[in-house]
Amino acid sequence: MSGMAYRGYHARVEFSAEDGVFAGRIAGIQDVITFEGESVPELRAAFEEAVDDYISTCSEIGKDPQKPYSGKVMLRLSPEVHARAAIAAELQGMSMNQWAEAALNDASLKTISR
Repeated sequence: MSGMAYRGYHARVEFSAEDGVFAGRIAGIQDVITFEGESVPELRAAFEEAVDDYISTCSEIGKDPQKPYSGKVMLRLSPEVHARAAIAAELQGMSMNQWAEAALNDASLKTISR
């Protein structure tokens, strides 16, 4: 479920045993967009409808829909981690940005693909 994506938006989904439904929220934006379904197909349809409605509503009110991510990240690291990462990048012939992007990409794919 964690890999559900549509039109560049991703969903965070949890199951509510109390209500007997899957409840989801669009991840990575500050606007709160939620949806739910009693089955996976119903959940997927509700997610896609929520994204479409969000984009449509933003257009109607003259607001740009939030994009999940800009591509800019600022990290604070301990000096030891920073040094190890810089050395690892240099040893692989990469800039720190290239190395960090590759490391984050690998880690995120492992998480999203579960």
